[in-house]
Amino acid sequence: MKERKPRDEIAFVEHVQQVRQAKILRQLLDRDTSVLFEDPLENDLVLNMGPQHPATHGVLRVLLRLDGETVIKCVPELGYLHRGYEKLAENITYHEFIPHTDRLDYIAPMSNNVAIALAIENACGIEAPPRAQWIRVLVAELARISSHLMAMGATCMDVGAMTLFLWTFREREKLYDIFELICGARFTTSYTRIGGVANDVPPEAFAKIREWLEQFPHELAYFEKVVHRNRIFIERLAGVGYISAEKAIQLGLTGPSLRGSGVPRDLRRDEPYLVYDQLDFEVITYPDGDSWARYMVRIQEMKESVKILWQVLDKMPPGEVLAYDPKFVLPRKERIYTRMEELINDFMLINFGVMPEPGETYTAIESPKGELGFYIVSDGTGQPWKLKIRSPSAANLQALPYLCEGSMVADVVAIIGSIDPVMGEADK
Repeated sequence: MKERKPRDEIAFVEHVQQVRQAKILRQLLDRDTSVLFEDPLENDLVLNMGPQHPATHGVLRVLLRLDGETVIKCVPELGYLHRGYEKLAENITYHEFIPHTDRLDYIAPMSNNVAIALAIENACGIEAPPRAQWIRVLVAELARISSHLMAMGATCMDVGAMTLFLWTFREREKLYDIFELICGARFTTSYTRIGGVANDVPPEAFAKIREWLEQFPHELAYFEKVVHRNRIFIERLAGVGYISAEKAIQLGLTGPSLRGSGVPRDLRRDEPYLVYDQLDFEVITYPDGDSWARYMVRIQEMKESVKILWQVLDKMPPGEVLAYDPKFVLPRKERIYTRMEELINDFMLINFGVMPEPGETYTAIESPKGELGFYIVSDGTGQPWKLKIRSPSAANLQALPYLCEGSMVADVVAIIGSIDPVMGEADK
């Protein structure tokens, strides 16, 4: 049997570029001419996609006006998963709101936990101990990989590659096992606390993370080998859902959706928080602005997260994982059981909450979906006067009409997948 020759790299890249250029040109022409050549018979079709549709990544409804197979108008409708979290925050204490952040981006709850803890600490003017900060980076990067694996698998499933979806879920299950070792929960973690984290990472969790980091790059390389040379997969993504860097900035895109248009914006580097300024990593960008570029940003970011995790494991300092501050930080259980003043302090914080000085703060992190921010207005009581969530999924979905108009109706599924929205976060 003849040995199969390896594919020519240059020919492969040229093929992707040819597909991309042809589709982007057609999409731009359709956008420009769809309003000029209206159908005199008004034979346009209005199609309801969702809210109960597997390709909308949650309860998202998209109204599409079609001229044949071409989308000439796209109207997304959000709010089907609205639970009023911003209003709820005004009626509970700061501590009590932390578990609710698990239900925002439920694909990466650890990132939400880290963001809200940082926001409350900034409002209170306190800081977590060094070890707690490194642990927060650890769980945030594990959550980033978990989210990007979900995005990779869902994108593959959306365009017909069902097998990859199952393989990526297998890797996510391994990450859930690690989260369970760290905090006892697999999905809704509620791991952070004001002033640190709930508990230290046990030694067996560190060993499990090292073991997983050694094998994951090989698994990811195999995933890439299976789908990244598949002509059908490439043509379903390359040149689909094009957006320029200027337009992406105008529409407020962040995260992989923005970096996929060539804008090197990453809060971990541009506005460092925790200990990211002590870590070496690259901000991944692709200049092409299509669904393939947004997909590839997430693939390469997983490799950067692996680099970050190795550095965190090597540099993890000893020490406490929870600050000591009777005014803002819940005391450790062992202190509550042995000291009367700590028992009283715990009673006061649980019943009346922490009370930041009156004022306002905005704190944001680079979550897997983009800039996740919490704007807190304090009136000096134990409950926020106002809490506003800056959801990256909601902001990124603003670009959906622009991305879809001029595309084929079959491409809408791939475009939504390339944005990777989570409706729990978008609808709040």
